[in-house]
Amino acid sequence: QVQLVESGGGLVQSGGSLRLSCTFSGFTVDPYAIGWFRQAPGREREAVSCISYYDGSKHYEDSVKGRFTISEGRMKRTVYLQMSDLKPEDTATYYCAADGFCSGDYGMGSTYDHWGRGTRVTVSS
Repeated sequence: QVQLVESGGGLVQSGGSLRLSCTFSGFTVDPYAIGWFRQAPGREREAVSCISYYDGSKHYEDSVKGRFTISEGRMKRTVYLQMSDLKPEDTATYYCAADGFCSGDYGMGSTYDHWGRGTRVTVSS
């Protein structure tokens, strides 16, 4: 059974940093991609970043480019999202997801097959 579990959320001041982790299991082969999404209260879910296991490429949405870094953990079943220079508008529940479109050149899709339950990030001003 495929499982994705996010961790690392919390409360941080504006300008601070957090590192989110997505640990996944149950895949018989590597997922095609791991993506990070977020949803703020009253707003639609939006894409944040993704990493492709197909070609190793990475994508960042403009809102986080230069501040967030996605990486694969040494254990290979963990993907991190290092978030720096956090802003109040980054406040949201962050979800990781597996098996969707991800391309360093063409962006990321919103339709992923497997989802975690999310971890809450709150950035105070």
